[in-house]
Amino acid sequence: MSRYEIVFSGQTLPGSDLETVKANLAKLFQADAQRIALLFSGRRLVLKNNLDEAAAGKYRTALERAGARIEVVDMDAPVEEIELAPPPAPSEETVPAAPGRLKVAPRDEYMAAFADVDAPDFGLAPVGADLQDAKAEPRAPQVDLSQFNLAPVGSDMGQARPAPAAPAPDTSHLKLAD
Repeated sequence: MSRYEIVFSGQTLPGSDLETVKANLAKLFQADAQRIALLFSGRRLVLKNNLDEAAAGKYRTALERAGARIEVVDMDAPVEEIELAPPPAPSEETVPAAPGRLKVAPRDEYMAAFADVDAPDFGLAPVGADLQDAKAEPRAPQVDLSQFNLAPVGSDMGQARPAPAAPAPDTSHLKLAD
């Protein structure tokens, strides 16, 4: 007896309005807007699993009536096993790596494409070693100042002169009373 699971990926049936489908699913699942937003995140979500054929059909009917495109997957379907090809055997034509260069032996067919890549053999530095290059000392820029000279002390450098002070107010008419 086969077992099935109901899978939803956030897609709607053709001709269905997205907001209407969200509202229908919220009513169907009795869920708030945040949980419905998670359903429409685009990820593949298993809504229900381990169902018999009749129950899977009921779920399909209810969800498609709500406007959601679902997938009913047979959980007992055989899974195809893939066997990787063994790495190629070292041949006598293989040229040993030059000193300081890395020779990579491919582990599978995909990595065999990178077997002839010439890569440097970077070693590991001892613990506590400074790996950053030393910074060059900053140099002051060479600026030609020969066209400038200094004015004598006290000379007018073109500053704005302050406005003359206003006359003091006349307070002769003011008296202090006892």
